[in-house]
Amino acid sequence: MAKAKIQFVCTSCGADYSKWQGQCGECKDWNTLKEFRESKAPAGRPDFSQGDRFAGYAGAKASIKALSEVDLNEQARLETGISEFDRVLGGGLVAGSAVLIGGHPGAGKSTLLLQTLCVMAKQFSVLYVTGEESMQQVAMRAQRLNLPRDDLKILSETSVETITEVAKEVQPKILVIDSIQVMHAPGIESAPGSVAQVRESAAWLTRFAKQTGTILILVGHVTKDGSLAGPKVLEHMIDASVMLESSGDSRFRTLRAIKNRFGAVNELGVFAMLDSGLKEVKNPSSIFLNRSGEDSPGSVVTVVWEGTRPMLIEFQSLVDSATMGHPRRVAVGLDTNRLNMMLAILNRHGGIFTGDQDVFINVVGGVRVNETAADLASTLAILSSLRDKPISSNWVVFGEIGLNGEVRPVPNGQERIVEAAKHGFTRAIVPIGNKPRKNIEGIQVVPVKNLAEALEQIREG
Repeated sequence: MAKAKIQFVCTSCGADYSKWQGQCGECKDWNTLKEFRESKAPAGRPDFSQGDRFAGYAGAKASIKALSEVDLNEQARLETGISEFDRVLGGGLVAGSAVLIGGHPGAGKSTLLLQTLCVMAKQFSVLYVTGEESMQQVAMRAQRLNLPRDDLKILSETSVETITEVAKEVQPKILVIDSIQVMHAPGIESAPGSVAQVRESAAWLTRFAKQTGTILILVGHVTKDGSLAGPKVLEHMIDASVMLESSGDSRFRTLRAIKNRFGAVNELGVFAMLDSGLKEVKNPSSIFLNRSGEDSPGSVVTVVWEGTRPMLIEFQSLVDSATMGHPRRVAVGLDTNRLNMMLAILNRHGGIFTGDQDVFINVVGGVRVNETAADLASTLAILSSLRDKPISSNWVVFGEIGLNGEVRPVPNGQERIVEAAKHGFTRAIVPIGNKPRKNIEGIQVVPVKNLAEALEQIREG
């Protein structure tokens, strides 16, 4: 037997090295390199392209074309029947594509897929491969969710070689692997769940999908420390990677596209976990806002842009005197480094000192804000709590703050204002660069150039 080649692979970014080291040179994470024993590949590669059903996906002679000669007709998509899922995927599933759905155990990945596949199986051939649960457990879940069970085909297997052999006979339009962490490929000696097995199993299945035109959906679990070779190792192999996220105390789930070769990234879908399964939320702004009519200090509403649509969320801040001379900075749903920078700008350009105060800030609903358009809202929420002066619940605020205190414009400014007006907000503090050319009915737009002007509006309001 050929001697196995030893490599070390980072479970955070997928970079590989010939020897172990404490820190990954690519992503700079510590203690993420895991041993990867790669046996010599078996002679020859499996060919899944036999038969008329698979014609056109493999075995064709390679040819060179000019870029202008490439057919630009959009590939047909299969709609899942769940609009929030389709939105994140870019409009639906594409033939021959490999989609990775990741998330922590218990987030609802299997539930979402089962709901989708039981409905799609009425029109298309679907094969659901379960490696972690028994067939009875999957059937009991479908019964509990009142899903149709007559058309969905199910297989309990962990060998990718056996799975592809069965799939060649069944010829499914959609193949689901739940989950990739328990699969094993021939010729690999390491245990299922290791970097070697996850990588080779995914490569085997992806090759099958590309050669046969089958839609492949992989389920991947993400642990806290990423020790089970999480989706980061697979992202370069697949066409789309989506993450189903949830907080421990929230019944809402967010589905976010991390990578998508067939659509926009950072698209967001919102679901509510009910007894009957995951229910899509058509208007996410309504669940992240608490407009009870009573104004409270430290609460400010902003408009963030998620993928292709605006979404209103609420910032809550609490500023209190620090004890023992060690002020705390805690941000939930917001980058802590961004928070520290906003406090420095508030001190330098607003004259508001918070060095002796504990500062806590939270994004209501468990959403994570990654864009800089929330700078102005988070800063005004901190000031509101510090001064114990509420900002009207009918106000909405957005804008990026520069290090010199200027308020910079953000993309899709007018669409954000229109979204706020639809939800009944009557006043918007926005960057002067986002001032609309025409008045928007129902809302007064107040443009500001810098942080000082924004603070003045708060004092006058």
